[in-house]
Amino acid sequence: MRVGIGLPTTVPGMDGRAVVEWARRAEAGPFTSLGVLDRLVYDGFDALVAVAAAAAVTERVRLVTMVAVAPLRNTAILAKTAASIDSLSGGRLVLGLGVGARHEDYAAAGVDHRTRGRRFTDQLAALRQHWESGSFGPTGARRRGPELLVGGQSDQAFTRVARYADGYVHGGGPPRAFARAADKARAAWSDLCRPGRPLLWAQGYFALGDAATLTAAADYLRHYYAFTGPFAEKVAAGLLTSPQAIAQFLQGYAEAGCDELVLLPAVGGLDQIDRLAEILEPMGEPRAAPTTTREPAT
Repeated sequence: MRVGIGLPTTVPGMDGRAVVEWARRAEAGPFTSLGVLDRLVYDGFDALVAVAAAAAVTERVRLVTMVAVAPLRNTAILAKTAASIDSLSGGRLVLGLGVGARHEDYAAAGVDHRTRGRRFTDQLAALRQHWESGSFGPTGARRRGPELLVGGQSDQAFTRVARYADGYVHGGGPPRAFARAADKARAAWSDLCRPGRPLLWAQGYFALGDAATLTAAADYLRHYYAFTGPFAEKVAAGLLTSPQAIAQFLQGYAEAGCDELVLLPAVGGLDQIDRLAEILEPMGEPRAAPTTTREPAT
């Protein structure tokens, strides 16, 4: 299993220079990817702008959105932007997309929250058409567009994975939750007679340091997930705060068949990169960031 690290694009108090420096330092570490979250009504950076900035200061790591909320965006512009980032980065974009759940983001974008599922399905089909036709350009590293992941927990989400995507991206939680979702993704893939198997990505949150650092990290997660009500406390409780917890988490996901796990920072200090690298390097996590040539469904 490959292991990536997130960019702190939604962590309070981060400025642009710090995010770019984070990407530079992560490139030199044992990480295979850089991941970003996506919110509209929140004090953070746009996901696609952030990965474009990271692409400019890195050469090796893959750049993954986990996930960008597609229905908030114009489909043609999303297709053009993703193809541009993929081309400029040398084929390193992994475009994770989902419907999102926050009503306030949809209200701010002027998009009907109630129709987000149908809109998302239409977008996935249209993205493939835009990329394959080459009508917008630029030509990306893959003929059919960037590597595409779909997130979500509904039956419709797993059907979208099998019909339109190269794989599935899980939104976090214990390894057993990922294992159940991965089984559903594989089953949907098989039901549509797709060859091979879906790529399986996942995420977790980490923070390493003293008590004040860990308190700030937990507070951030409670705030970021406040829209979920009491569940936000469960997210905060799942924060990985020790080498032992991280090792166990990685082992559980590897045994469940995860291809790439991205550990997202819950605090923004640059020391977090070094602290996590020190834990991963003795474990022999791969540095290479291999690309794939899987063909999407037609």
